[in-house]
Amino acid sequence: MSEPSREPLRERAAEVLWANWTGTSTVPSRALYPHQWSWDSAFIAIGLRHLSPLRAQLELETLLAAQWGDGRVPHIVFNDAVPLGAYFPSPDFWRSTTAGRAAGAPADVQTSGIVQPPVHALAAWLVHRADPGLSRARAFLARLRPRLAAWHRYLLESRDAGGAGLAAVLHPWEQGMDNSPCWDGPLSRVDPAEPGAYRRADLAHGAPEDRPTDADYGRYVRLAADYRDRGYADVTGPDVTAPGAAAGAFRVEDPAFNALLIASEHALALIEAELGGRAAAARSYGHQVRARTLTRTLVARLWDPGRELFLCRDLRSGELIGERGVTGLIPLVLPALPSGVAAALMRTARGPHFGLGGTARLVPSHDLTGAAFDPRRYWRGPAWFNTNWLVAKGLRLHGERALADGLRAAMLDAADTSGFAEYVHPYTGEGCGARGFGWTAALTLDLLYAGRDGLFEGAEGKPGGAPEEEFAEESAEEGWGHE
Repeated sequence: MSEPSREPLRERAAEVLWANWTGTSTVPSRALYPHQWSWDSAFIAIGLRHLSPLRAQLELETLLAAQWGDGRVPHIVFNDAVPLGAYFPSPDFWRSTTAGRAAGAPADVQTSGIVQPPVHALAAWLVHRADPGLSRARAFLARLRPRLAAWHRYLLESRDAGGAGLAAVLHPWEQGMDNSPCWDGPLSRVDPAEPGAYRRADLAHGAPEDRPTDADYGRYVRLAADYRDRGYADVTGPDVTAPGAAAGAFRVEDPAFNALLIASEHALALIEAELGGRAAAARSYGHQVRARTLTRTLVARLWDPGRELFLCRDLRSGELIGERGVTGLIPLVLPALPSGVAAALMRTARGPHFGLGGTARLVPSHDLTGAAFDPRRYWRGPAWFNTNWLVAKGLRLHGERALADGLRAAMLDAADTSGFAEYVHPYTGEGCGARGFGWTAALTLDLLYAGRDGLFEGAEGKPGGAPEEEFAEESAEEGWGHE
């Protein structure tokens, strides 16, 4: 049902998406982010499906057309009509067509060489469900399925740097929460690039006190340049501290990145089931098993029962990183998460560290009580719409419907009053960063049209998961838990 009082909000959100549409994809922000970003496009497609299922399909098709031969989906697909100086790092920094040749970078489009969280199969499934007839007529899922499968294969094989089965990120930009305090420890090992070696275009569009520091930005540049200069080669297995390991200074297993990979494995199982046939049925079963296995591995590797939160693991030290970030709440989206773990996560979300339903209007990106918390600085405390959308879906999945409804209402109010801001102050809802931001507008539409729907829309029950009792028994028998 529509919400008549929200009709102006619906119309303004649509205007943002139309204004950011380039003809084949949607930019996050015309001023600050004038190209196509990977996980932005996935979230944008989820909202865009309510306005134009065809455009939502094109959004994902355009992104995946820039996939590399090794399966990676680059985090930026550059628009060659945009001047080089409009954004840094620009195509002449990444040099994908030359530095990425051995990894199969496309020759006809410039991209970055790193990745972002794999939300794409989930987005593809939701886009299909918006208009199954159009999707089938265009063979949308049939054409995307091999690319999505190759993308997951790349992450599960080439990025298994810890040797335990989880995908590792090798740059904070890959995890998406670029400036999180969770990265401070691993980043401290990286020598910043010389200030004269790059120009920060972001400071022309945002207050310096809201953006990453120069020292941290220099570390981001150094990591990206080192990876490029190694031909974007990945290292698998546990020995990432060996001399010469490609970009080995920063190797982290992140709970949100892997939870989204697992959620997309569930979605791939549904996609295969939709496509039908004996081979597809076998692949669907394989994705279900993989999602269940990865969920157990996630709990074994990254769950901290003392903090009642998933934590990042620094693969250089082998230790869990003690910082509490919103990344640790995102596994709530997983259907096969043990009920005890889900209940603990919901306690943590309501507790003093995140303040949901209490002191905070929206879930902050970092621990409200932490020494590093900053309510305005990029990913060090502000609330973001994509992470709040995921938390709301996870709360609903695990039975906290009233809390999910309250978060949904708070998100709609913040989007309305902030002009669809990139992120907001978690206590006041005051807008920060860019305005008219793509995924904020898109997820606002999704909250208006499908805000009370389950994450795996169109699926019966919990896709790909074992019954919770069976999962709990196996976990106890096999010793799953904090290492």
